[in-house]
This record gives sequence, structure tokens and C-alpha cells, in this order.
Amino acid sequence: MIEQLEQVRVDALQEISRADSLKLVEELRVKFLGRKGVLTGLLRSVSQASPEERPVLGKAANELKLQLTASLDQKFDDLQAIEKSRTARNDFFDVTLPGRRPRLGHLHVISQVAEEIVAIFAELGFQVATGPEIETEYYNFDALNTPPDHPARDLHDTFFVRPGVVLRTHTSPVQMRVMEKMQPPVAVVAPGRVYRVDADATHSPMFFQIEGLLVDEGVGFADLKGTLMHFIHRLFGKDVQMRFRPHFFPFTEPSAELDILWTSDKGGGGSQTKWMEILGCGMVHPEVFKHAGYDPERYTGFAFGLGVDRIAMVRHRISSITYLYESDMRFLEQF
Repeated sequence: MIEQLEQVRVDALQEISRADSLKLVEELRVKFLGRKGVLTGLLRSVSQASPEERPVLGKAANELKLQLTASLDQKFDDLQAIEKSRTARNDFFDVTLPGRRPRLGHLHVISQVAEEIVAIFAELGFQVATGPEIETEYYNFDALNTPPDHPARDLHDTFFVRPGVVLRTHTSPVQMRVMEKMQPPVAVVAPGRVYRVDADATHSPMFFQIEGLLVDEGVGFADLKGTLMHFIHRLFGKDVQMRFRPHFFPFTEPSAELDILWTSDKGGGGSQTKWMEILGCGMVHPEVFKHAGYDPERYTGFAFGLGVDRIAMVRHRISSITYLYESDMRFLEQF
């Protein structure tokens, strides 16, 4: 049995010396010193030796156990020190190195254009108003003189949350909510998201609109046209080409649309020039005033709805509205 103990010592010390990880050291500890380990098995067999051999074998086995325990502990400490040194090198931070500036973000191009639009109307005395994006049919349609059989109230044009509740199709409901709380004179702009079932190069299911409303005594169509022409010239410059076209909206009468002649970039370095409608407008319909509790014989007013996305497209020669919503940093970093 002395020869067996010596062979265990030789094998164990060799394996311990070759161990290169803390995990392997623990595995060797279990292999040789564990409850079912090699040395533990030999210690159990000491009882089978003769009375004269037991003290000698027991002493040799205990000395071997102490030697292996010490070797394993020393190997564990050495490997742990190496691991700490490696971690310290990897985690080392040289405070003398120059700093790295974090990349700064900026407002999305739509937000930039929206803020500029609001600032122009603020110069004219318009205040900012907001309203819910999930709206009742009353505020989105009924109060704005839109009849029950109007095509805009169909599922192919409007997102319905549930019967009687929609994702607002325009920011015009805000004007009704404002008029319910304020008496004329009223001058507000209402920026926000709106939703329609539509998608192509110049339409998006979700887009941004800025509603404008001015109500007072003696307001006429000339005031509307002058206000919008001032806005267009401030935003695009005096040389911009624009046109008013007669149109129909249930909540204004007379109504018009305003187009801008714009040039967009095309693939291959070319460009194309065409008219784009960027807003609808008109004189507030008397029926809308009745819903608001205003006297249509005393007060008149105008309203308009600006398409912020389209204005951004004209401003920056963007050929498709989809670029504004794809979150492509190569595109957005240009603004």
C-alpha cells in the first residue's frame, strides 16, 4: 500500500503542476481528496491492514493528504493572482489619455421644420394648443360639420380604435376644443401627429400636421391669404412659386389648397419639378361656430392645416416621404 500512496503522490503532483485554471484545480481537489476521491479510498483500506502496519500506513496517508492539500491551495492562489493581474490589465484606465467626445444627437428634420413653423406663427401672435391623438368621432367629424355618410368616415380612410373612437385624421379637433374653452379673439396653432389609411411617396399612415385657427370680428379671406403668403415667404423666401386652388372641406367655406412648385432629387443625379399641395385652408363654416357656441353673425375666422412632412420635403428636396420615417442615420445626419 505504501507503493500505491507513492504513486498517488507522483500522479497528483504532476497533474496539479499542469493545471492552468481555477476550475481544473477544484476538479483535482475532488478527484484526489473528495469523499469519493483516490486518497479517501486508500484511507478506508487502512483498516484492512495488520495492526503493526496501520500506524505506518495511516501516518503516510495523512502526510500525503496534507501535501496534496498544500499543493492544491498554492496552485489555486497562484492562478488566482494571475487572473487578477490579467483583469487589472484589461480594466486599466489611463487617465492621461485624451477624452472621447460622445456623439451628440439632434432634432429630427420633422421636429426642426415644425418648430420653425410654430415660431413664425408665434411672431404673428398665435399661441400653441394641443389635443389628444385618440379622438371621438364627435370632435373629429361631427363638430367639424362632416356628415355621417362622408367618405372620410369609412374604414378605408380612418383608423377606428372602437366604435365612436378614432385615431384623429387631422389636428382640426383641437380648434373645437379650444373654442369650447375660449371666447374670441382666438389665434392658435396646434402641432401634432395625425393618422390616415394612406401610403405612397407623398403620403404616410402617420404624419405631422399643424392646425391654425384665427377667429375675431371682421376676419375675411384676404386675412387668410395674407397670413399664409407671409408664412410661405418667411419659410421659403420671396422667390418661391405658389398657387391657391379652390377646394372643398366640410368645415370651411370657401375652401382652398395651397401648392408649392418644388424640385426633388432623383436617382442618378437628376431632378424633377412639380406642384405639391402643402396645406388646406378656408373660412370657418358657420355650422362649426354653432357647435362651438359662437355667434356666426358676429364672428368670422379662418383655419388651415399644414403638412409638416411635405413642407420638409419641399424645403430639403426630398423625393419620398418614406425617407423621413425609415430611421436611416445616413439620411438623418444630413439635417
